[in-house]
Amino acid sequence: MKIGFIGVGNMGGPMCRNIIKKTNHTVTVFDLNPASVKACTDLGATAGKSVAEIAGANEVIMTSLPMPKDVEAVALGPGGILENAKPGTVYFDLSTNALTNVRAIAAKLKEKGIVMLDAPVSGGVVGAEAGTIAIMVGGDKAAFDANLPMLQSFGANVLHMGELGTGTIAKLVNNMMAFCNMAAAAEGMMLGAVAGIDPAKLQQVISNSSGNSNAYRMFSDRVMKGNFKASFALDLAYKDMHLALELSDQLGAPTPLAAATHNLMRLARGMGLGPSDTASMMRVYETALKREVRI
Repeated sequence: MKIGFIGVGNMGGPMCRNIIKKTNHTVTVFDLNPASVKACTDLGATAGKSVAEIAGANEVIMTSLPMPKDVEAVALGPGGILENAKPGTVYFDLSTNALTNVRAIAAKLKEKGIVMLDAPVSGGVVGAEAGTIAIMVGGDKAAFDANLPMLQSFGANVLHMGELGTGTIAKLVNNMMAFCNMAAAAEGMMLGAVAGIDPAKLQQVISNSSGNSNAYRMFSDRVMKGNFKASFALDLAYKDMHLALELSDQLGAPTPLAAATHNLMRLARGMGLGPSDTASMMRVYETALKREVRI
C-alpha cells in the first residue's frame, strides 16, 4: 500500500517512523522542516516535494498537524488533498481538531469520493516513539477495518469510536480531564508547600492514594524537578482546551472546571509561558506567592 504522511514533527515523525519500521508499505513524507523529513527518509521513506504530490500519489493519506487551520489548509486549500487526491483515497487526520472542522472537511472531500476518518492520538511523544499511543477513530468502519493493521503499527490501543467526529470528541474529553487534573495538582501541591509539608513526601502520598492520576504523576515530577522544557507545549494544551470548551458551548453542556483551567492557562500564557510545558501552569502560583515547589 502507498501511504503519504504530511506533518512528521514531534508526534507525526515517531508515528510515521513506526509505520516504516513495522510494515512493508511504501511511505512518502512531507514536512516544512527538512530535518524531520530526513529522520524518516533515513529509514526508507521517500521525500515528497509538496502536499499536492503526496495527495495525488497515495492510497492512504495521513496528517499530523498543530492547529485546525493547518488541517483545513492542507485538506481544502490550494494544492491540497481535495484538489489532488483520487476518488477512493482514504484520509486519516491524526491531529487534535475541532468537531465542526472535521465534519466540514469530510463533507467537502466526500463530494470527490475521498473518505476521511478523524483519528486523534493520545500518549505524548514518548508513547508515539514507543508505539504505545491510543488512537481514537471516527468514521467509515470498512475503511477503519481495512487499515487497522497499519494503525496498530504505531498505536497499541486502536479503537473505532463510531461515526465521523467521535474520535475527536473522545480526544477533547480526554485532554480536558487531563488538564483539569493538572490544575488541581498545581493547587494542591502549592497548598501543601505553603503549609510547610515536604513536597517529595506529599508526592509519595498522593501517588499512592486517591488523588493520583497519570496527569498528576507527570505534572508533579516535572514541577518538582523544575523541568518546564516543552514535552507538550502549553500553547497546544490551551488550543485543545479551547476546542473542548467550544464543543461544550455548542452542546450546552456545563464545564466550569474546564473553564477555570482554561483561564489558568491564559494567565500562564500571559506570562510568556506558552512555549513551555503544560506543567508551567504551576508557575502562575509560584510567581504569585513568590515561592517554588521543588524537591
